[in-house]
Amino acid sequence: MRSANLQKVDFRWIFRMAWRDSRQNRSRLLLFISSVIIGIAALVAIYAFGDNLARDIDQQAATLVGADLELHANRELPDEGQHVVDSIRRLSVASSAEQRFASMVVFPDGGTRLVQVRALEGDYPYYGKLETVPEAAARTFRAHRGALVDKTLMLQFGAKVGDSLKVGELMFEIAGRLEQAPGQSGISATVAPAVFIPLEYLSATGLNQKGSRINYHYYFRLEERVDADALVSQLDSLLEVHRIGYDTVASRKQETGRVFSDLSKFLSLVGFVALLLGCIGVSSAIHIHIKEKLNSIAILRCLGVSSHQAFLIYLVQVLGLGMIGSVIGAAAGTVIQQVLPAVFSDFVPVTISRGVSWAAIAQGIGLGVWISLLFALLPLLGIRRIAPLNTLRLSFDAHHPARDKWSWVVYGLIALFVVGYASLQLDGWTQTVVFSVGIALAFAVLYAVASLLVWLVRRFFPASWNYLWRQGLSNLFRPNNQTIILVIAIGLGTSFIATLLLVQHMLIERVSLSASEHQPNMVLFDIQSSQKDAVAGLVKQQGLPVLDEVPIVTVQLEAINGITADDARKDSTIVVARRALGREFRVTYRSELSDSEKIVAGTWTGTTAPGDTARISLEEDYARRIRVKLGDKLLFNVQGVRIPAVVGSFREVDWNRVQTNFRLVFPAGVIDEAPQFHVLMTRVPDETVSAGLQQAVVNRFPNISIIDLGLILSVLDDILNKIGFVIRFMGSFSILTGFVVLVSSVMISKYQRIRESVLLRTLGASRKQILAITALEYMFLGAIAAFTGVILALGSSWALAVFSFEVPFVPDMVLMLILILGVTALTVLIGLANSRGITRRPPLEVLRKDA
Repeated sequence: MRSANLQKVDFRWIFRMAWRDSRQNRSRLLLFISSVIIGIAALVAIYAFGDNLARDIDQQAATLVGADLELHANRELPDEGQHVVDSIRRLSVASSAEQRFASMVVFPDGGTRLVQVRALEGDYPYYGKLETVPEAAARTFRAHRGALVDKTLMLQFGAKVGDSLKVGELMFEIAGRLEQAPGQSGISATVAPAVFIPLEYLSATGLNQKGSRINYHYYFRLEERVDADALVSQLDSLLEVHRIGYDTVASRKQETGRVFSDLSKFLSLVGFVALLLGCIGVSSAIHIHIKEKLNSIAILRCLGVSSHQAFLIYLVQVLGLGMIGSVIGAAAGTVIQQVLPAVFSDFVPVTISRGVSWAAIAQGIGLGVWISLLFALLPLLGIRRIAPLNTLRLSFDAHHPARDKWSWVVYGLIALFVVGYASLQLDGWTQTVVFSVGIALAFAVLYAVASLLVWLVRRFFPASWNYLWRQGLSNLFRPNNQTIILVIAIGLGTSFIATLLLVQHMLIERVSLSASEHQPNMVLFDIQSSQKDAVAGLVKQQGLPVLDEVPIVTVQLEAINGITADDARKDSTIVVARRALGREFRVTYRSELSDSEKIVAGTWTGTTAPGDTARISLEEDYARRIRVKLGDKLLFNVQGVRIPAVVGSFREVDWNRVQTNFRLVFPAGVIDEAPQFHVLMTRVPDETVSAGLQQAVVNRFPNISIIDLGLILSVLDDILNKIGFVIRFMGSFSILTGFVVLVSSVMISKYQRIRESVLLRTLGASRKQILAITALEYMFLGAIAAFTGVILALGSSWALAVFSFEVPFVPDMVLMLILILGVTALTVLIGLANSRGITRRPPLEVLRKDA
């Protein structure tokens, strides 16, 4: 019987009825899905951005490296390692060398700044170019003692082309302003601005002396017959033995693509959350639309239309609306994509194109139609329960999803869709489950808090309040209200912004705490042993304290319990931390632990007698990573001298303190005479004293580098502001979705509001009083939504503070209050703007319509 009814369905009649039924409500129906338009616009923009970025990385991959092959090492290569470089050079059309290190430079006005000096030899880059102003400076600086200076440095110190710049003990003419270098993004330039000089003048600067921390890079443009990836595959064992890293066009493309693919996926997930909010709004709006169509559907049932046909009529309406909304959203997303390259330019090392991505458009339209249908099915299922008798009833029994098996099927489809979409954007099922559960938990918390607040309003209704306040408050739980969905939509958007502000405040506070009056705020490093006493004396001459002075020795871990890196490569069954073996890292020696360290296992031995084996101390997390236990035997290569040691203790280290903390500490009496450099810490009271100390140190000891914590704070603030803008940009889609749902809510219940307005005016209420009631309703609504979002943000920020950043959670409640007031005010303004026509309708017009 059921299959026979299905065969009798005339779909042409269904489409005509859906079209006719929509004629009276098309503008309002389109408003129903306006929130979906925003969600699809966000996703299409991100999809197009990801597609264009992937294509641009693929096309510009060679310019990321600037050569076919790059080798790099953190020490000067021995003869055997140099033979590897020479063998590759023989297969190359051209080659270049670069030595890269951090150092202080002095500008014409006497200002000093820590920069990344890049001493270059040869015609590198072979792909792409050094973008400079003037353009010829990229070539001319190599022919004489010239320098290319990053544009941010030029602006900061007011330097001009032709000025002199002091690097070490040598003066260079600023040949040009550096706009862009291969593989460099705006953020990296902010953190470590570059200064290029010719390599032939490096020795004269006096900065490449023994103990200097220099990274060595070699660039090759290979012959056409030579494949870079195949070449490094053949030389892999030799490169590993000599601790030489490498980059090819393919490896850099893969690495860069993976990093920014993750960014694109993250932003897609944020846009997806905005789309989910919009779809929940659609579901709520369709529910109210069906309730308003109750009489029309009941009349159709009286005329012989089956419940199945009535269901199809409104299903076709939803499909049509979903298609229209998705097309509009895809068009809007394509327009937004023209803006995204400027938004993300500081984070991306390639030039992003603004082409139209038809794949993104198709994906967005398909996703919009499907998700609109999926979320509209829940209220549409209630149509099957509308009987012809409803023409004589004032109301009908509400559809209870919990009692309908098909509703559970729809719930299951929604859950599968969310999990499936997340799995496409994330790596592995663990991340997928965490994201899906997190989304469900966020919605549940928002729903629970909103429901609780509304229940409290009803349960403890302030009957003694002024009538206007009571009326505005009671509107939160009037029939056909959308209080819960609006609180969820606006609240989730608010929580995005609040979490961002709290985390940014937390990170700044974390560094600012380190800059407190009890902590050092200036670090001098690369101090040679012969200089340490003179540098300490110079600091004291400036009237500043020497808060700490620490020796640093570079060591290499050769073996763990007798197992070397060669042993681990030959036998894969050996359980050992292969990455730790053969790696160089920096350690110190001391007889007493610092106040930022605490022994958590074993015993600390501060000195080692001659002939005894050193009992070293490891930071507990590092020991866990390299799978080392108390009593294990380690063998170190200290500048060619092999030194055995035993793990004597584990330490807990407070990494938040601005002082020299180490993963590994030797006791005194073992490596005291090894080649080393020193770090000195002091505290300067203000920028003037800081500048004076830096100038004095750089003029007398040009090899010494200085880190000013005040500068770190400004750089960190700049980076966080840029990242914050990106997150606020995406979070704004969620907030915008919430306000669109708010507009839709006003439009949906506009006729009911007009009736309420007429009744109030009939009873003697003035227009000002009605507007006051409306404003109070939206004030309560906005306050509840903002408060709920801030509560969620406080919870997530607390978790980040405790479990991720490991810092005390001290939220800026003043900032949160300002955010609550701002969102509340915006909600009131939008609510009043969309309700302005309600009080203008004459009472007789509504009374006639009711009659």
